Amino acid sequence: MVDAAKKTAVKKTAAKKTTAKKKAAKKKAAPKKTTAKKTTTASKSRAAVKVIPGQSLVIVESPTKIRTLSRLLGKDYTIMASVGHVSDLPTKELGVDVEDGFKPRYETIRGKAKVLNDLKRAAKTAEKVYLAPDPDREGEAIAWHVAQAIDKPPESVFRITFDEITRRGVEQGLASPRQIDMALFEAQQARRILDRLVGYKISPLLWKKVRRGLSAGRVQSVAVRLICEREEEIRAFNPEEYWSIDLKVEAENPPPFAMALAQFQGEKVKIGNEEQARAILDAVGGGPLDIQSIQTKDARRHPAPPFITSTLQQEAARKLHFTAKRTMSVAQRLYEGVELNGEHIGLITYMRTDSTRIAGEALTMAREYITGNYPPEYLPENPNVYRTKKSAQDAHEAIRPTDVSLTPDMLKGKLDKDQQRLYELIWKRFLASQMTSAVFEQTRVEAVAPEARDYLFVATGQVSKFKGFLTLYQEGLDDQAEDPNASKSLPKMNEGEKLSVLEILPNQHFTQPPPRFTEATLVRELEKQGIGRPSTYASIISVIQEKEYAIKDRTRFAPSELGELVNGLLVECFPNILDVGFTANMEDRLDHVEDGSVEWHGLLDAFYKDFEPTLQEATQKMRNVKAEAQETDIECDQCGKKMVIKWGRNGKFLACPGYPECKNTRNLDKDGQVVEEDRTPEELQQTCPNCGQNLVVKTGRNGRFAACPGYPNCKHAEAIKTGAKCPNDGCDGDLVERYSAKKKSTFYSCNQWPKCKYIAPAKPVAGTRCAECGHSFLVEDPKADPPGLRCPAEGCGYKITL
Repeated sequence: MVDAAKKTAVKKTAAKKTTAKKKAAKKKAAPKKTTAKKTTTASKSRAAVKVIPGQSLVIVESPTKIRTLSRLLGKDYTIMASVGHVSDLPTKELGVDVEDGFKPRYETIRGKAKVLNDLKRAAKTAEKVYLAPDPDREGEAIAWHVAQAIDKPPESVFRITFDEITRRGVEQGLASPRQIDMALFEAQQARRILDRLVGYKISPLLWKKVRRGLSAGRVQSVAVRLICEREEEIRAFNPEEYWSIDLKVEAENPPPFAMALAQFQGEKVKIGNEEQARAILDAVGGGPLDIQSIQTKDARRHPAPPFITSTLQQEAARKLHFTAKRTMSVAQRLYEGVELNGEHIGLITYMRTDSTRIAGEALTMAREYITGNYPPEYLPENPNVYRTKKSAQDAHEAIRPTDVSLTPDMLKGKLDKDQQRLYELIWKRFLASQMTSAVFEQTRVEAVAPEARDYLFVATGQVSKFKGFLTLYQEGLDDQAEDPNASKSLPKMNEGEKLSVLEILPNQHFTQPPPRFTEATLVRELEKQGIGRPSTYASIISVIQEKEYAIKDRTRFAPSELGELVNGLLVECFPNILDVGFTANMEDRLDHVEDGSVEWHGLLDAFYKDFEPTLQEATQKMRNVKAEAQETDIECDQCGKKMVIKWGRNGKFLACPGYPECKNTRNLDKDGQVVEEDRTPEELQQTCPNCGQNLVVKTGRNGRFAACPGYPNCKHAEAIKTGAKCPNDGCDGDLVERYSAKKKSTFYSCNQWPKCKYIAPAKPVAGTRCAECGHSFLVEDPKADPPGLRCPAEGCGYKITL
């Protein structure tokens, strides 16, 4: 649908084109230069590319694919890019006509008018148009919107997909042209409209009841609920005492090993307190144990399947400490391709998939590599086949390298650090998935004390007999202190042999609460509960942090005070929307829209019939946090009234009830205490250039800063200096404290930015110098225990303890 503003923009564009043609005609009359300026990939994707009659036009999603596809397809094809989505629902209004069958109103995304005009112009003279955005729901939607915009006869417009950006993948895509999959598009459209209804209907209510800028989301709010409920479990957890009894024993053959008390009279032993533990120790005594049985058997450990989106995000979080968003960004670059030996090559298959299926040629490629690089026993007789879960779409293969012969070592120096590490993870996981299982010899030794045969002590050991796939790859662990498959060898023993007791080790323990979610375990929980889909996990995790509903403390998520407040309001007023089962069922129904078994209008209609009355009730019922004012005993230092606690843009704060006559406010920390510097500002050794007073520390939306205490008469403010000078040659700048709003963290950099872009790896400490290399300052070492300082110079390992 083209509105008046858009028509005007198109006319202006046409006028500019006419002027451009006249200028081009003048240039044509001038003498030609001997060398022509090369067109870059980015500019070519946006320029008005002229399609030679008879040529085919291929429209991809990302400009980075243009160069690769141009080389692979040759002169008969012109490649252009939509540069992502070109149309979407309007940004400042609902854009969905609920009364007219949930009809969406799409608009050209801001900045995409020229892209669309160029695509239209190129499509007019093309014999055929191939729509080749990414092979998923979003890609199908982009293809549909582009097809609507170029307005070309359907018989000359085809949808193609590339599961990998290689010659094989491109040839397979071109060999299988089809029409746009309307069920796939409608699944994306239904999901988009559903999310818009929830977001645009509930968010304004939060603005009215809590504060502006808040948002609710059909899936993001459920993810926040999971984090909040986990926090509630942790708070409500009551640790229970229990004891374990271990013995350090020695057989006739070394080495000594540990045995644990496992059973009493054939039942699992439970020791609740020290008194019970002492009674058992008295009964067992300190004498030797008799070996009652020795059981030895072989156990196999099978390789993990190749990656799907969720397992890639989990493993990258465990092993590489990547966020889900970072993982998907790097994987996208590996899929789209990198420059290798003068060629642009896609290195992995499409990274949004929930299937562990592997193409036949890829299996052959993997088995040939294993045969050529490992002994025969590392190749199983038949390829390993992995079961894909029932709910999987199975539209694409598992994530794997496009060419196994491109080993990680071969790519060193040709990829950036993130690409290298993620590619190595994918390459090893895929290859290991087609190798032989590992074999362990497991031994279980049971022994009793002659005087107390009711107590059974057990020792288990495991020794690797054949490493198999573990030679190449071992899966990471979540929230486990020890790998249960780790090898623990036991000495050679015989039944009836006596074991000498070297040490008795009674240990007190307390049960632990469930751990907070990491990115890996949150993705795993979302997948387990059926919340969202693999392609959405990264955005879900990013949004709940950007909205400050969840805070990541190092690696684990905790709900913010705001997050818990909003979650409580939504759970109370929208129990269905925030219900895990309801949300998972809705995801399944959306999947059924994709397979054609559910009609999208009916899905939205059924949802909205329940949602609308709930929304109306919530408008009246929801607690009005914004209007609440909790009185305190803190006096306003300007008018003497008792200050009250209110909610604002940055959470709770103290305000004078005399507003607007008295506008005094004070900050509160996360525990509800008045911020210390609010009471007594910290004085700095920095002088105000205007009035000569020492500057003091203040805190604003973007972190701490140095300000003149003479405010409002003097409004000078600057960054807080660390006292250390910039170490870059020729720079006389000071290292200052900065705050990254995006990363929610403090960093230290030169105040001469952008002229000097030095950033210190940690907080510089003034008055220090490296005793080894002479670097002008040391930095705090956050990993040191006890606290210490280290030299920030590359290659210098100097450290001191404080």
